[in-house]
Amino acid sequence: MPRNAVIGVDIGTSSSKGALVGLDGALIRSAVREHTPARPGPGRFEMDAAVWWREFTEIARELTAPGDATVIAVGVSGMGPCVLLTDEHDTPVRPAILYGVDTRSVRQIERIESRLGAGEIVRRGGSALTTQAAGPKIAWIAEEEPELYARARRLYMPSSWLVARLTGAYVLDHHSASQCTPLYDTHTCQWYAPWAAEVAPGIDLPPLRWSGEAAGTVTAEAARETGLPAGIPVTTGTIDAWAEALSVGAQHTGDLMLMYGTTMFLVHTVPEPLTSPSLWGTVGALPGTRNLAGGMATSGAVTNWLRDLFADGDHAGLTRLAAKSGPGANGLLMLPYFSGERTPVMDPDARGVIAGLTLSHTRGDLYRAALEATAYGVRHNIEVIEAAGGDIRRVVAVGGGTQGSLWTQIVSDVTGRPQELRTTTIGASYGGALLAAQLVGDASVDDWNPVRETVTPHAGHTARYDELYALYRRLYPATSDLVHTLAGMQER
Repeated sequence: MPRNAVIGVDIGTSSSKGALVGLDGALIRSAVREHTPARPGPGRFEMDAAVWWREFTEIARELTAPGDATVIAVGVSGMGPCVLLTDEHDTPVRPAILYGVDTRSVRQIERIESRLGAGEIVRRGGSALTTQAAGPKIAWIAEEEPELYARARRLYMPSSWLVARLTGAYVLDHHSASQCTPLYDTHTCQWYAPWAAEVAPGIDLPPLRWSGEAAGTVTAEAARETGLPAGIPVTTGTIDAWAEALSVGAQHTGDLMLMYGTTMFLVHTVPEPLTSPSLWGTVGALPGTRNLAGGMATSGAVTNWLRDLFADGDHAGLTRLAAKSGPGANGLLMLPYFSGERTPVMDPDARGVIAGLTLSHTRGDLYRAALEATAYGVRHNIEVIEAAGGDIRRVVAVGGGTQGSLWTQIVSDVTGRPQELRTTTIGASYGGALLAAQLVGDASVDDWNPVRETVTPHAGHTARYDELYALYRRLYPATSDLVHTLAGMQER
């Protein structure tokens, strides 16, 4: 007899992932569909929303095909904040513009700040206006593609697009809305109508719900396309990093979630709103929660680049070589700003730098330097979080990069922080499944996903990494003028 189960699906930057999970938290099976965002120009990343729905339907059918489980609820999440504009019939007017990896909206940021005031935007919206925010991306479409914007009526992100296709509901979760700076007021937890009219005129912004609330139920049409039962509830969903935090129980005051993926994300839960010009202050995925968050534009993206650059390379083999390289990568130092940088640098024109190269350096040294660069970036973010008033008491790691021990060990060595690893670290799809299970029962993350191990810093590496981190902090200001010139050449 089939067992009852839930399904969680996450639309990520480089792949869509799904998890079929029993009501006891046991992972029954998972599925993945890889994709590559379009890059129509320097600093531009886009995706066709049809890919999101096609991959969801494929994943749902693959997960349920054996017939050994009956799905009774669905959870969704996705990368963000993204901007997908549709007409009144929910037909996209153009491909979606992705989150902070897309840096096209610099001029719109300057214009909006001049009209609304940079300080007032931080006070009301929780975050400085950057290329991470959805608001300037909407303004870019309005200014650069007015004939397309004239047709636009609705705003979607990957998770809310899945909700719409599954249930017919037009909704968005509060957390995703809080990354639509400057459209959302983080104090009232509502859209701020005067600024919405200024930045996104003509857009009927979606009604807001919390991530774990039901957005609706699967329609008969969606059931035919996906193979899921009609009438089962679907969560409102959220941005992937916040679903990842929920999947490992990192939603208590003092928690810091580190998401090891194509990008690196940090989510710190705070007892009251905190702001910083170098971070993002948001509402959380759950009612009453607040976060101070950061995100690096590349992490796994750089190791993927190196893997592809070495034609015969693979991550497992390169990790073994990196382990042999040892702390400091034999004198290599890397800035991981290969797609600009988000927090705390906030520089879309930053670029990657590899310093100290000699003819004796190996693939293992380069791969190790990339892992260490991510760790230095994490330490930089942690220092800024604490300078803004954050109080980090526990670090919980999640994501595909936690599967091997080297990367997490390097991050603990560089930051001096232990990292808790839960039994299941697949991330956002599992977090979506957890929220789905909580719609229909009393699922607890501690029962579902207990602690498996704790990565502790290696004391013998502290002095070496402190020295290298000091050099890392000097490298960006020492090279920024030069790389900004190169970034301008790349744009031209």
